[in-house]
Amino acid sequence: MTVRVIFVSPAIGPELRQARFADEASAYGVGAVNGGAVGDGDAPDGGDPLDEAGVRAAHALRPDLPAASHRFVSPSARCRRTAEELGLADAVAEPALRGCAAGRWRGRTLDEVAAEEPEALMAWLADPAAAPHGGESVRQLCARVAGWLDGTAAGLTGRVLVVAEPDTVRAAAVHALGVPDQAFRRLDVPPLAVVELTGRADRWNLRLG
Repeated sequence: MTVRVIFVSPAIGPELRQARFADEASAYGVGAVNGGAVGDGDAPDGGDPLDEAGVRAAHALRPDLPAASHRFVSPSARCRRTAEELGLADAVAEPALRGCAAGRWRGRTLDEVAAEEPEALMAWLADPAAAPHGGESVRQLCARVAGWLDGTAAGLTGRVLVVAEPDTVRAAAVHALGVPDQAFRRLDVPPLAVVELTGRADRWNLRLG
């Protein structure tokens, strides 16, 4: 049975603007890399994870989203807040769709990590299997998201709407296209990007436009 999975990335907020690794008890990711948002978390000061521009943009997108039989959300504050602004407050938090665990880099900006651990940062950016921060590698992230797509998502019917971390969306696209995980860094996912996959377990298509 074919299923349609529509991913929506979170609206803009402080962490995405600052390219900051998340700093919370359940943090799993980083704000932004190479022009494409990556990560998971709250605003660095514990405030609203979205800014006014992000809220307005989410409101503007809301009427364009289709109805869905199933709704999921990454467990980060910014994804949950985005889901609320999109009218998806009832979305089920899905741990398998969390962002990539950032280990000891949580709460730091990319510039700070580049200044303090330049070789480790370069290794992380260059090698999908690298996890110098002690967290999760991109390869592990891609495997986790692929497992959710081929397991949970493939077992559903109809349309599935997911508000997910940008790096989670990247990992889903990598799996759908069947490309090496080195392609992860070549995919840019801006705020409120809409990415649709159609298919079933082990056979996914990425729909453009």
